[in-house]
Amino acid sequence: MDSYRVKAGPEGYLPPAAACVGICLPERGHALLEGELVPEERALEEIARRLLAAGNPVFFPGPLILWDWKEGVAEKARALQVLAREVRAKIIPMPDYRPKYPMINPAVEINPNHPNLTIWHNHIDVCVFIGVHCHYANVALKIIRGGTDCYTIAICGEVGHEDAMISLRDAGLRTLERLTAMVREMKRKAGDVG
Repeated sequence: MDSYRVKAGPEGYLPPAAACVGICLPERGHALLEGELVPEERALEEIARRLLAAGNPVFFPGPLILWDWKEGVAEKARALQVLAREVRAKIIPMPDYRPKYPMINPAVEINPNHPNLTIWHNHIDVCVFIGVHCHYANVALKIIRGGTDCYTIAICGEVGHEDAMISLRDAGLRTLERLTAMVREMKRKAGDVG
């Protein structure tokens, strides 16, 4: 049996969780590229290439980067804005997906997120999750892979996401700055100074 690859879909209504078909999270200094463990530098180069080649790249920042909740977050958010400008990407913030207590209104809350609809509606060909809580990102990435042909990238501050086509781990301010530098260098080599 061929090893499973995490590629752009649509893969079907119920794609398997990548972890259930043998995809393991990367060790420190490594990343996932379509389910394969690669050095982080290789994954960064591929992210830069994908973002520059995309027709409609979009960043989806989540609460961990949208809210200035601890030291260093505001700097990371500014670095994300710089990167988005460099690759001419839109930014669509994640909705507030926190649980509502003491109870929810099931007529309103039963269907809280369908990231595939956002991808379809906006014709997004490359999307980047950053600052999204892992449990939400894992479900959303799987839904996107199942129902769209969008290429997914997760820039994760924790251990990464198997269901993204490219997933970094332990990504912080320095990671975003390195990625932006790579994008600028690729643009310089291509003669794109805009």
